[in-house]
Amino acid sequence: MFEDTVELAENKLLLLYILNKIKLPISNNHITQIILENNFINYFTLQQYLTELVSSSFIKDIDNSGNHRFMITEKGAKVLSLFENRLSNSKIDTIDNYLKNHIENIKKEVAVTANYTIEDKDNYIVNLKALENDSILIDIKINVGSNKQAKDLCQKWKSNSSELYNKIINLLIT
Repeated sequence: MFEDTVELAENKLLLLYILNKIKLPISNNHITQIILENNFINYFTLQQYLTELVSSSFIKDIDNSGNHRFMITEKGAKVLSLFENRLSNSKIDTIDNYLKNHIENIKKEVAVTANYTIEDKDNYIVNLKALENDSILIDIKINVGSNKQAKDLCQKWKSNSSELYNKIINLLIT
């Protein structure tokens, strides 16, 4: 019983450590990827821990136009600073190395968003956005006539936002 409680506390501290280290609001998918690629916690337990951390106000779930992101709260950072020494050095080293190798991709994905909403049967609003250091570089809303067009625009923006951004800026300036 005691061993389960220690493991539970360490796993929640690990999640707080990751969010504190990244210093950006990140999606459930990113947290899940980090945890599963390093074999720390199984998927279902991870989702339970995230829910519990949100309900205890150690992390917050930020809803930005349907894009949910998790971020450590001041309360969570305080708890982490008090109990960080309970995390094993091997887990800290694993996370630090993982983040060192993947942080640029995580930041890139956090900064570029693409989503769409259905207005009515043949009317979709696509929202394409690029952020840099929490400043909006571009935020475009486009009305398209099909689900396929909406999905295609989102995919193109996510895979090639930098080049598309430059083309749009050049078209508007020249």
